[in-house]
Amino acid sequence: METLSNNATEETRRARRFRISSIEILCAVLLVAILAQGWLQDVFDVPALRTGSTVFVAVCVQALPFLVLGVLISGAIAAFVPARVLERVLPKKTGAAVGVAGLAGVALPGCECASVPVARRLIGQGVAPAAALTFLLAAPAVNPVVLVATAVAFPGRPEMVLARFAGSLGTAMVMGWIWARWGKLSWITERALRRLPDVEPGQRWKVFAETVRTDLVEAGGFLVLGALISSTLNVLVPAKWFGVLSDQVVVGVLVMAVLAVVLALCSEADAFVAASLTAVPMLPKLVFLVVGPAIDVKLFALQAGTFGKSFAVRFAPVTFVVALACGTVAGLLVLGGGR
Repeated sequence: METLSNNATEETRRARRFRISSIEILCAVLLVAILAQGWLQDVFDVPALRTGSTVFVAVCVQALPFLVLGVLISGAIAAFVPARVLERVLPKKTGAAVGVAGLAGVALPGCECASVPVARRLIGQGVAPAAALTFLLAAPAVNPVVLVATAVAFPGRPEMVLARFAGSLGTAMVMGWIWARWGKLSWITERALRRLPDVEPGQRWKVFAETVRTDLVEAGGFLVLGALISSTLNVLVPAKWFGVLSDQVVVGVLVMAVLAVVLALCSEADAFVAASLTAVPMLPKLVFLVVGPAIDVKLFALQAGTFGKSFAVRFAPVTFVVALACGTVAGLLVLGGGR
C-alpha cells in the first residue's frame, strides 16, 4: 500500500511538472505569430478582417490600462482596508448606502472594466451588494475624467455634460435600489460573496500581489472575449445606417442604445465617437453615452466571469432598460430633446 501511495504521489508530481499553463500557450502563440508573420499578413489582408482586428485592438488598448487600475485598487482594498473601516464609512441602511456609493463613483477615474473587480472586492469586504453594484455602475460614468472628456467632445454644450451626469448617476442609484428590493444573493457566485478575513500586517504586500494577479488573469480573459465579440459585430453594422436616424429620434434612441452595447467603447473615449456622428440628434447621442458605461458586451462578459452567469443574465437586461429610460428622461429634461 505504501508503494502504491508513493507511486501515485510521484505521478502527481510529474503531472504537475509537465502541465502546460497559460504562459506556455501564450509563448507558443507568439512564436508561431513571429515565424508565420508573412503568411498571416496575406491571410488577414481582407478589409473586413482589418477593420475587425483594428476594433479588437482598440477596445483592448483602451480598456486595459483602466482594468489594471481597477485590479490595483481591488488589491489595495483587499490588503490595506479592513472590513470594519468600510462598515463604518457606509450608512447602515441599504438605501442610504446606495446614495453614498453612487456619489463615491465621482472619486474613481476609471472605466467599466476597472469597476468590476473593485465592486467584487467591496462585496468580499462586507459591503452590501446593492451599494457595491451602484458603485460599479457609477464609477465609469460620473468620474471627472469622463465628464471632462465629454465637455471636450461637445464644446459649447455644457448641458450635455450635466445630462450625462444626471442620467448615469440615476441609472446607478435606481439599479442599486432595485437590487436592494428584489435582488437575491443566490444569483451571485459563491466566490464573489466569500467574506475576506483581515490581513495580518506582515502579509499585506503578499496579499496585494496575489489579489492583483488573480483578478487581472480572470478579468483580462473576459475582456478579450468581450472585445472579440465587439469587433465581430462592429464589422456587421453598415455606416450608412446612421443617415436614417437624423429625422427618427425614437428609432435613433433605440439604435444608439443597442449600438452602445455592441461597440463596447471605453467610457473615456465614447463621447468622441458620439460627437463624430453629426447626423444623429443629441438625445440619441446622450442615450449612447449613458447606456455604454452601464452595459455592453465586454462588461457583460466581465460580470459573468466575476459574479456568475446567473447574475449577469438578470442584471444586464434590467440595467439596459433602466439606462435607456434614465438617459431619455435626462435628455428630455436637460437637453429638451433637442438636436
